[in-house]
Amino acid sequence: MDEAAPRTRKRKAVTIYDVAKRAHVSIKTVSMVLNNLPAVKAETRARVQDAIDALAYHPNQLARGLASHRSFMLGLFCDGNAIGSNYIARIQMEILKTCQKEGYHLVIEYVEPSSPNLARQVQSLMVQSDLAGGILTPPLSEHDGLIEALKHTDTPIARYSPERSMPGFIDVDMDNVQAGYDMAALLLSLGHRRIGFVHGEYDHADARARFAGFRRAMAEWKVPVDESLCLPGEFTYKSGMDAGDVLLSLPERPTAILAANDDMAAGVLAASLRFNLRVPEDLSIAGFDDSLFSQAMWPRLTICRQPLTEMTEAVVAALIRNEGVEPAAMVFPHKVIVRQSTAAPAEARF
Repeated sequence: MDEAAPRTRKRKAVTIYDVAKRAHVSIKTVSMVLNNLPAVKAETRARVQDAIDALAYHPNQLARGLASHRSFMLGLFCDGNAIGSNYIARIQMEILKTCQKEGYHLVIEYVEPSSPNLARQVQSLMVQSDLAGGILTPPLSEHDGLIEALKHTDTPIARYSPERSMPGFIDVDMDNVQAGYDMAALLLSLGHRRIGFVHGEYDHADARARFAGFRRAMAEWKVPVDESLCLPGEFTYKSGMDAGDVLLSLPERPTAILAANDDMAAGVLAASLRFNLRVPEDLSIAGFDDSLFSQAMWPRLTICRQPLTEMTEAVVAALIRNEGVEPAAMVFPHKVIVRQSTAAPAEARF
């Protein structure tokens, strides 16, 4: 007769009572530490945290919310067409990291911006999930119908890169016009005069702003903008590669190409290989955002870094403090980072 397989004993879940007992404090004190409330001595807080770590305690978010009459969940709403975008992926990762530090969970929903039921869909998701706050990424962050509908909710809403700040919303952005200006000025200062520009979708405010900054720099340097060198893109690798194919097929191709994000700049770089061009010896390429993608490729991309970590920390902190009642527009500084993908044009080096 075969022996019966030994039964595995299910591990008993660690509770807040276990943490309190190990730390020699009350349950109320543990709750205050979990909710990051200030009225706990540093020594006591450290003892409670040591107990939490030792027991590998994870609070039950539903019970935690019921006990404190608060929700500990934030909702991130993204354009369903942007799946695979390095920009959106980085925002998601930064919010997840920040939520984890603050003891919150994140619900991610992809929605279709052109859907006639968009506003109702987002409102329904927010109510059903009992969210403590909602976060909108472009182009949802400036969708008129959605914004109008969310004005009338009691849930604080944060928006990334809206074209204009609005009362009642937490808005974070960088100065995209100045960023576009600074990147164009960098290429102009290297000696480039025939500069291509691949801009993003027209329904993205930051795409329009970066292009406006590019035009302003060209005007100040008294270099005419050649409209045949300014092509639309979709913030995707493929659209950058397609634009690169067009620009590099011209009888007089540009000596530098500035793309409105890293993904499109990487696509331009791929196109340059098909034309047997050396970067930056034959062609300079630059982009925006500073994704891991831009740092991993070779040559590494010269970019304008968008401070997404700082922006995200501010967004999550404001939502947790429920500061969406008054206007709260925050503009964060960008940084131009010169890497190996840009240099003076060939004719300027002799």
